[in-house]
Amino acid sequence: MPELPDVEVYLEALTRRVRGARLEALRIAQPFVLRTVDPKPAELERRTVTELRRVGKRVALGFEGDLWLVIHLMIAGRLHWAEPGKKPPGRKPLVELRFSTGVLTLTEAGSKRRASLHVLRGVESLAAHDPGGIEPLEIDVATFARALRSANHTLKRSLTDPRLISGIGNAYSDEILHRARLSPILMTGRITDDEIARLFAATGTVLREWVERLREQAGAEFPEGVTAFRPEMAVHGRYRKPCPDCGSPVQRIVYAENETNYCATCQTGGRLLADRALSRLLKADWPRTLDEMEALRSR
Repeated sequence: MPELPDVEVYLEALTRRVRGARLEALRIAQPFVLRTVDPKPAELERRTVTELRRVGKRVALGFEGDLWLVIHLMIAGRLHWAEPGKKPPGRKPLVELRFSTGVLTLTEAGSKRRASLHVLRGVESLAAHDPGGIEPLEIDVATFARALRSANHTLKRSLTDPRLISGIGNAYSDEILHRARLSPILMTGRITDDEIARLFAATGTVLREWVERLREQAGAEFPEGVTAFRPEMAVHGRYRKPCPDCGSPVQRIVYAENETNYCATCQTGGRLLADRALSRLLKADWPRTLDEMEALRSR
């Protein structure tokens, strides 16, 4: 799922291309993607884009007359841009927005359709789509601490809860926790002031680094190839690959459709965290340390 750094770079690219431009036509190829019935999408046509915002992980385009188009990419949704007269890249689009300056399309990979489009009237309606989490790059450590301690969850869950913290998902939470040298399953009810300070610093550093990195990679072009798995990442999506800091193999916890990646040496004092599927299968034989895990694999 595109997270804060990806969405920020999308917004920068869109601002350069559509702010002040008129929407000539809006075509929705798959009706399921539209999740609102009023206002009608046709009301956006022939109106000029006046503002763009990030609302959590959503992209919001504001039009004349206080109308808003909110795009939630979810896991596999991606945006593409084509200059006038050129064909948009990517697969067959779910949505096509033809502006006076070019064409913006929304595509979605895979068979599960989760990406969504909302047409709204008024900033009050837009605010209702904000889950309410704090903006991690706009607050101080005290505000960050209050958000974390407002409920007793694991750090991984708290960082990815949009009602607590805005814009962070599975990928960047792994990177932040690795940078902070904190276990993903540490409960927020037990976190110390020093650990919160480390986590706050890591959150800002990692998010800003990735915004800048993605900005540089896109350059003047529209950002294509948005993905949660990048070779420059320290631990996310790098199971069994060496940690860039200590060389230990990156570990993972698999649950549902997601996984948490971490370095046992850097983050958990060498202790392996129980994976639900494997630990249930191995029971008492579940390895507790990296050495035990490597010995098990070598049998």
